[in-house]
Amino acid sequence: MGGYVIRRLLISIPVLFLVTFLVFTLIEIAPGDVVDYFISPESMQYTTEADIQRLRERTGLDQPFLVRYGNWLGHLAQGDLGYSFVESKPVSDLIVEHMKNTLPLMGLAWVMGIVIGITLGVFVGLRQYSVWDFSLTGFSFLGLSIPAFISGILGLYIFSVRLGWFPAGGMRTAGGEGSVWDSLYHLILPASTLALMDIARNMRYMRFSMLEVLNQDYITTARAKGLRPRLINYRHAMRNALLPVVTVVGLSLPQLVAGAVFIETIYSWRGMGTLYLNAVSGRDYPVIMGVNLVFAVMVLAANLLTDIAYSMVDPRVRFED
Repeated sequence: MGGYVIRRLLISIPVLFLVTFLVFTLIEIAPGDVVDYFISPESMQYTTEADIQRLRERTGLDQPFLVRYGNWLGHLAQGDLGYSFVESKPVSDLIVEHMKNTLPLMGLAWVMGIVIGITLGVFVGLRQYSVWDFSLTGFSFLGLSIPAFISGILGLYIFSVRLGWFPAGGMRTAGGEGSVWDSLYHLILPASTLALMDIARNMRYMRFSMLEVLNQDYITTARAKGLRPRLINYRHAMRNALLPVVTVVGLSLPQLVAGAVFIETIYSWRGMGTLYLNAVSGRDYPVIMGVNLVFAVMVLAANLLTDIAYSMVDPRVRFED
């Protein structure tokens, strides 16, 4: 196992290099830069070409593309993610500040997707062709079809505007003490909205996996031996049905990352998604590069942990050192 982990970590280095190069290239070919953010259309008549050139020199945009990318890699090798042009803060500080808000949102959404999705999948898998099966299967189609920004707007309108069950946005009550319960109260709705697609996907995979396992010969043999149905369903069938779902659960992180960008914007949640959108609108390429690097590391780490978890759940899978 140790040798496998080391090999995967070594393979991740060129993958991260390729990701950062592609992102840097996309930033380069995109129209506009941070100079356009600082110079408004109203002030263009008072700005000379010399002023624009000095601003480009201050931000390093006067240098060639490969030189700027090489400089960024050199600073990265020293643990320096650069300095935000817009926020005037180190990128690492901005990422830490916003990541503290994104991790609870993504973590709760991920847990909800696992617990609720797998529970519903087992429930309908044991009740094939029932009213519950048709109803929840229809819900899963709906959950998989609605993009995060649509489900976020619908959740905000229904549960905040119309029903008033949850706050319409923010991370804590204005003027309040900012207790744990108050933060959790503000977190439930955006996390539930973010988890909707995960719940639907995990439920469908668990249902199909349960139906497949329940038709296996060893389940038929267990029934013929007179074992209790609860013992057959939960100790034998559900345990083996979890195997393919482990992969799906582990690889759901990219979808959570993409969904968090929209959900944080809709619910005014000051996290990594908000930071990323502000950086894109301001052409703040050091922040864009830093956030993409963090997201890439998270996705690669999730893939590695998924492989390790699969080997722990399924004793037939072993990684050679």
